[in-house]
This record gives sequence, structure tokens and C-alpha cells, in this order.
Amino acid sequence: MASPLPAASVLDLAPVVPVVVIEDAGDAVPLARALVAGGLPAIEVTLRTPAALEAIRRIAGQVPEAVVGAGTVISAEQVAATVAAGARFLVSPGWTDVLLEAMRGSGVPFLPGVSTTSEVVALLERGVREMKFFPAEAAGGTAYLRSLAGPLPQARFCPTGGIGPASAPDYLGLPNVACVGGSWMLPQDAVAARDWGRVETLAREAAALSAGGTCR
Repeated sequence: MASPLPAASVLDLAPVVPVVVIEDAGDAVPLARALVAGGLPAIEVTLRTPAALEAIRRIAGQVPEAVVGAGTVISAEQVAATVAAGARFLVSPGWTDVLLEAMRGSGVPFLPGVSTTSEVVALLERGVREMKFFPAEAAGGTAYLRSLAGPLPQARFCPTGGIGPASAPDYLGLPNVACVGGSWMLPQDAVAARDWGRVETLAREAAALSAGGTCR
């Protein structure tokens, strides 16, 4: 049985949420175990491959310490399918009212994607205060998010897209950023070689990040 969320929000589980693309469902469990062992329990499995749903199902069933979620969710059908597979949170690259209502009705936490001030205000109008800022670097990065903190302090973000270990502390230093999403702890060569020890080491380094680059 999966453990309950140990924090009030999925945004508060760790400073970094790994954004995972799984090509082979057989890699899902050892990969998730390596991330959890490194201190990154919230794992976003993106729906970019045919193996994604099965990967979520296996992680949910075999790695109870993980809080597995589904990313790149863009339809009500995907909301239903991923929650049925065991996803415990949902992340979308953007949102519509139809998608938002499906995520709201899923019974699990969700992070709708935004990249403009108007999208943030529209979500706040609808009672949503936790969002994904995507694509972070292309959409204005830390300067853009910093400019939102004054007029819209009630919005909290998980910026994702183009963020690495060098830039993550700058994002984490912003008052409206709770965590960041990234995949740098899952280099393609390590995953291809099934070098889970290296993944765990990189995850541990990511879990130690905080504002200014110092350990929390």
C-alpha cells in the first residue's frame, strides 16, 4: 500500500521533482527506487511513451515509498487512465477548462501548466493556487517569476523546462517557487546502462539543493 503524502502539498515533498521519460516499463521500478533512495520521492512520469501507463502502474504497485505522478496530461481521458494506473498527482503543460475540471474531479493533487500572467490570474479565479510554470527558461525564467511574486503572491510554482543543477538554486530562492522539475539526474547514458547507482547519487545531490546552492 502506498504511504500517505507526508506533506500538505506535492510541491513540498522535495526541492526537485524528477521529470521521467520511460521507454521500457521494466526500468520503472529500479529507476524509482534509485530516485527515492536519493531523496526524491515525488516522481513525474511523462505520458510521452507507450510505456508510461505501465510504468506508473508498476511504480505505484511496487515502490510504496514513491509518490508517482503523471506528466504531460492533456486530456480528460488521460486523467482517468493515469489515476486508474495509480498516479497520485497530475501535471499538465497547459490547461483548458475541460482539462481543469477533469483534474479537479480526479481526487488527486494537480499542477496545471502556465506561462503567462493571464493564465495565472485565470487559475486563481478558479481557486487554483499551485501551478507548473512551463517552459520555464523559454517563458522568462527567474526574472519572469520574480515579477509575478509582487502582484500575485498567492500563486506557488513548480517551474520546469530547461532547468539544471546550476540554475535550480536561483529558482528555489524565489518566494513563489516551492520546487523545480528537471531530468538532469536521469542522464540518458545512465538510464540506458541501467546505472541506478549513478542515478541515486545524482538524485541525492539534487535533493540537497536549496536557494543559493546550499544544502537544506
